[in-house]
Amino acid sequence: MLELKDLTLHYGHSQILNGISMQAAQGEVTCVMGTNGVGKTSLLQAISGSHPRSGGTMSLDGEVLSKLPAHVLARKGVGYVPQGREIFPLMTVRENLETGFACLPASEHYIPDHIYELFPVLKQMQTRRGGDLSGGQQQQLAIARALIAKPKLLLLDEPTEGIQPNIIQQIGEVIGHLRDQGDMAIVLVEQYFEFAYKLADKFVALRRGEVVLRGSPDKIAR
Repeated sequence: MLELKDLTLHYGHSQILNGISMQAAQGEVTCVMGTNGVGKTSLLQAISGSHPRSGGTMSLDGEVLSKLPAHVLARKGVGYVPQGREIFPLMTVRENLETGFACLPASEHYIPDHIYELFPVLKQMQTRRGGDLSGGQQQQLAIARALIAKPKLLLLDEPTEGIQPNIIQQIGEVIGHLRDQGDMAIVLVEQYFEFAYKLADKFVALRRGEVVLRGSPDKIAR
């Protein structure tokens, strides 16, 4: 579903990503790991178009994509849940979800039942403002909002950060369910190894903006 070849990214004169090559397959979770500051978030920003890549190629579902802005990539099927969630705090839960309609034709401007089946708490809190939700509930809202747009590729940037354990477990179950449906590729940036190890089909480890290790969980464990 996703293929990167020699992707580079700069912030000003600083090169953050140095020739990243990786793949993410449909029906799999590809987990990107590494310590703080190695470029994990920058990688997701480059894939999503939130920060333009400097060089290299990116293919989605067989289509080679030029350096497109985030809203165009979203319409092509890239769903991005950023670190910090970035929900709209003054909009209701339902209004936050409806922002995903921008990527869909008018005939699909409705919230599917399966969204509330995955995240029952959001149905109970449809009329609550996003800013009134707990951190874990906001994370669920951010993931649900990305799913509204029916992505082919789902990018998740540290979904367990600052979340209470019971919500971490629920989010893990949702990610596993989405993987098992086989409709999308999932790229998960995560520092909580135990959480990642349970979900990942493949690992990619970064150090100083470069891939230093890749493989299956069994290979990584060895």
